[in-house]
Amino acid sequence: MEPLPDTVQEQVDKVSDYGFDGIVVYVDEAGEQPVLFSAGYKNRENKIPADPNALFKIASVGKLYNALAVTKLVGAGLLSLDKTLSDYLPELKNRIENADQITLEMMVRHRSGIPNFTDSYNYWVHPKENDDEKLALILDQPARFEPGQDYEYSNTNYLLLGRIMDKVLGYNHFQFIQTEILDPLNLNHTFGSIQEVNMDDVMSGYYVGYDKDLKSDDNASMLATAEDLGRFIRALNDGSAFKNKVEQEIYSSIYEYGHTGLIPGYQTIAKYHAELDAVVIQFTNTVDFEGYNWSLSEVMYNRIIKILKGNN
Repeated sequence: MEPLPDTVQEQVDKVSDYGFDGIVVYVDEAGEQPVLFSAGYKNRENKIPADPNALFKIASVGKLYNALAVTKLVGAGLLSLDKTLSDYLPELKNRIENADQITLEMMVRHRSGIPNFTDSYNYWVHPKENDDEKLALILDQPARFEPGQDYEYSNTNYLLLGRIMDKVLGYNHFQFIQTEILDPLNLNHTFGSIQEVNMDDVMSGYYVGYDKDLKSDDNASMLATAEDLGRFIRALNDGSAFKNKVEQEIYSSIYEYGHTGLIPGYQTIAKYHAELDAVVIQFTNTVDFEGYNWSLSEVMYNRIIKILKGNN
């Protein structure tokens, strides 16, 4: 690799060398004003420059918000980590193997053994339109492993957790996320789905070898600006996202404090770096599913971290 440039902006400016149409980076170092960086295109067809304040589909990073919502409901006594899938959704007892042994904690931690619906053959070629269709892909399928005996990332876990939260609350769990997480943290640029936003505010997304702009596809992804996501990651790590120590202890026992996200057109890395006391968010909007573009996004991100370390 070529030598590191002196600044984050110089690294970000190399976006086209890494095969990305556009990039947005947010850096929040303790004691410094947070800074946004961008390069490339928000929309390549119209040559619209990357907008550091654009909304971005954050994909699996949304699991952080859902894990925090589960934490808050457990803390309030409305959910129990020890109760099973069949306790909350008895209709699935004979449709998901081991449903009477899989606890909520196992689902949050991806230790349930429930198959991942997005691993279904050609899923992203013809993605399903609603949760019932997604769930149908794994019903009556054999478990991947015995509950609690292994780890395997499964989007189905969080689909089911969402359904359980909806049932316990009596309303859509994103409303709970809005009132209990987003509003208290003044995260005004975070949304539950593409249906809730002005499409002009969304960064375009692209798949290698496919010309269509993917931003209007509804992947059931949350959307956020890099700044909003960065502020959430900071709050999660400094404890201000929790009402009390009990909530913080529950969360620490079940989930992560940073995450990555990948869906067609959108790659996200959202992490806190303790050695720098810094939150660094990176959005890139060109994807392939061979893993090459993902590897390049990690190279870009890691070089940014090295630059920040060299400046401290």
